[in-house]
Amino acid sequence: MSARHQEGLAHLLYGINFGGGFVALTGEVGTGKTTLCHCLLQQLPKNIDIALILNSKLNAIELLATICDELGIIYDKNQHSLKNLIDLLNQHLLTAHANGRRTVLLIDEAQNLSMEVLEQIRLLTNLETSKTKLLQIILVGQPELKELLKREDLRQLNQRITARYHLLPLSLDETRAYIRHRLTVSNGYPEIFKESAIRKIYKLSSGIPRVINILCDRALLGAYSRNTYVITPAIVSVAANETLAFADDKFPYQTALLGLLLLACMATGIYFLAYWPKAGNQVTVNSETIYPAIQTKPEIISQTQLSDQKIPLPVKKINTVAVAKTKTFHDWITNPGHSLNSALIDALKIWGKPIPKKNKVDCHYVETTGLRCVFGKVNWKEMLAIKRPAIMEFSLTGKKKRHALLTGFGQNQSMIHFKDNMIFPVANVLKLWNGYYLILEPPPIPKGKFIIPHETSDNVLWLRHLLSSVDGKSEAVKQPRFFDDNLVARVINFQHQHKLIADGRVGNKTMVHLKNIARAHDIPHLEITD
Repeated sequence: MSARHQEGLAHLLYGINFGGGFVALTGEVGTGKTTLCHCLLQQLPKNIDIALILNSKLNAIELLATICDELGIIYDKNQHSLKNLIDLLNQHLLTAHANGRRTVLLIDEAQNLSMEVLEQIRLLTNLETSKTKLLQIILVGQPELKELLKREDLRQLNQRITARYHLLPLSLDETRAYIRHRLTVSNGYPEIFKESAIRKIYKLSSGIPRVINILCDRALLGAYSRNTYVITPAIVSVAANETLAFADDKFPYQTALLGLLLLACMATGIYFLAYWPKAGNQVTVNSETIYPAIQTKPEIISQTQLSDQKIPLPVKKINTVAVAKTKTFHDWITNPGHSLNSALIDALKIWGKPIPKKNKVDCHYVETTGLRCVFGKVNWKEMLAIKRPAIMEFSLTGKKKRHALLTGFGQNQSMIHFKDNMIFPVANVLKLWNGYYLILEPPPIPKGKFIIPHETSDNVLWLRHLLSSVDGKSEAVKQPRFFDDNLVARVINFQHQHKLIADGRVGNKTMVHLKNIARAHDIPHLEITD
């Protein structure tokens, strides 16, 4: 941690150990407030119980219910009221205090709390004995929290804050130390970023750690794709254009020059139309006479054809081939056809699984094929490490989502391959990828030796997957994890084929045969074209 992060942590620890009422920690977006909260959790005294609230979009009852869940307080989830929850919480706090324990409530993103919830939080500090408060409350939020607490109708809560700290961004020296520290702990070369590149990163990030992370990560990827070992300001600028919502400001003289060029073009056009009408018309007539085909359909005109038609123009001026514009990744992915449903269909095809007649696929249908959906969120390096075809989720403007199946990569991982051999630069793809992915996979091989009829477990899903690879059948069942009678019949048929005892139970010998098939089963992998 930087010196200011250590100071912020010290304020939190002081508030927990010695304070009462409230502690407020504020800071700009990306300055490390949530990270600081996790550091706090690792350094809590042993006699502290903490309720950590990360989702602040709650009403009063939901907040109290979440606090009870965090502290392990049992309540009737079907019938609970504000009074019942407060009574249960008060009883728990009194018991904890009697046992020498202290309780802390930490609320992240507190600037999103409603007035109703803030008032309820204030009332929670009234839970006390004659000597001490039973609940210590820490509010963590963006600078808007400071403005919110200044409201006249929140002055009672504001007066109860005993410790405040505002987390500032890093300085240039701290940014330099931060980047080199991160490289050192990852066994990297600390001097890979030139001093000028670090100053550029500081200027673009304003010292905000989250933005520093993003810029450095993309700059390293850019250097890797160029096969260079030094990060320069130029590489950082490219990284900023690819990741941030803004780019480097253009120099004023460049803007002025572009404006003058535009005015000059406009003046030239007006002059040409006003004083050279015949010439203008002549050009139009000639173009329509000489190039009748190009107006509707581009085609190649050979030199022989030109000589036959006696066109008095140099061949090199018209002997060209019309080249279709290549779609950018943004234009391609914005197609509404790139839905999760279509991506799941593409994934099932790679696995050789049947597609339903109505082409309606979700993760429940996937389970009927013996596979399961696995969701996750990773960075690009971790995505490649999975080495499996994966459905990537992309975020567009207006909260729209698109999905596409990743099938491989090439050219030293600088190009990404999607279905139908669509290939795009990795930098363009990562601009829109939000880190979420979905892969299809069979459940892990069971550790036990038996799978018994009428059992419900992932083992049954694994069994369906293997049997479908053997007999080619994929049943649409309501409960894919349930060992039903139809699955028993398929097991018996499998046992007959392998001359096993046909009892429908997956015992020792049947399990051995199934595991041998599982080990030999071909699982799709990403295609590497380098």
